[in-house]
Amino acid sequence: MVKGYGPILEIARIQNEINRLFENLFDLKSGRGMADVAWLPSTDVCECDEHMMVKVEVPGVVLKDLKLFINGSNIIIEGEKKKSPDGGGKKKFRQLERSYGKFRRVININEAVNTHKADAVLKDGLLKIRFPKVSNKRGEQVEIAIREE
Repeated sequence: MVKGYGPILEIARIQNEINRLFENLFDLKSGRGMADVAWLPSTDVCECDEHMMVKVEVPGVVLKDLKLFINGSNIIIEGEKKKSPDGGGKKKFRQLERSYGKFRRVININEAVNTHKADAVLKDGLLKIRFPKVSNKRGEQVEIAIREE
């Protein structure tokens, strides 16, 4: 861990968990429910001068089991990480930390982006979604000419 960043990283981790809890709450309130969701992938959202970048960790998820939607200012990522067949037989786990099953992640981006020019790439278990930013005219002062009749 980088010296001096310990508390900052811990606060960021806690904020991420709080965001996940609120996502679950909104899903429950909307009637979708979370009964079919087994895990939530970790996500980073980065804003640059000319684009927004969303990175989602989805190790073990293949492209055919992954869906990506845009709904208003929400990015919706759904998919499933399936267990690979490993010979069967009776097993006794000594440690079990990896998650499998369906997931659904909703990420809100409050920035004007061009969703029609989004670029999404899945490589080595990392889904990268890039959105070009567009100028947001809402909230800016615009002079309107007044004509006389």
